[in-house]
Amino acid sequence: MIDAIKKLREKTNAGIMDCKKALKDAKGNIEKAIEILRKKGIKLASEKSSRVAKEGRIESYIHANGRIGVLVEVNCETDFVGRNENFRAFLKDISMQIAAARPKYVKREDIPKKVLDKEKEILHATIKNKPKNALEKILSGKLEKFYEENVLLDQVFVKDQKIKIKDLLHFLIVKIGENIVIRRFSRYQLGEEA
Repeated sequence: MIDAIKKLREKTNAGIMDCKKALKDAKGNIEKAIEILRKKGIKLASEKSSRVAKEGRIESYIHANGRIGVLVEVNCETDFVGRNENFRAFLKDISMQIAAARPKYVKREDIPKKVLDKEKEILHATIKNKPKNALEKILSGKLEKFYEENVLLDQVFVKDQKIKIKDLLHFLIVKIGENIVIRRFSRYQLGEEA
């Protein structure tokens, strides 16, 4: 049981007691325990999301021998949390994610309507010959793929393909107990058009 708790903590950053309870509820199944913790994290994160997050840090990250640079701002409620080891590790992970996965937006709501409408238009053109009853489902699936490629919170975490960035954020909110918001980022690549 101790090894399972340790493994679950490494995957989720959840507290020992939360991991122990999730494993007990999941009858020792780690994947099921992760799912239980994710559901708990989403609920707790949504409860904390209305709280103001004006503290935090700006993190810089240089990758690929100085060819890629990232600046990211992540906010929390108190300066104490802004100095917290777990918070700072999260910032580093998010910076690496942005460098590797090249998102364009933090959340879906950040995508300009014009960009989203254009993407939908392109997707419609690629599936227009499909059966009418399947069009909406196909379009929805292709739009989800677009979000996964372009929206940071919807991306799969580069260090653990089983979780998304929004789940990583929820785990941190549960662990720390404060609202945490990825506010904005900039990614630069040598020779890339602005």
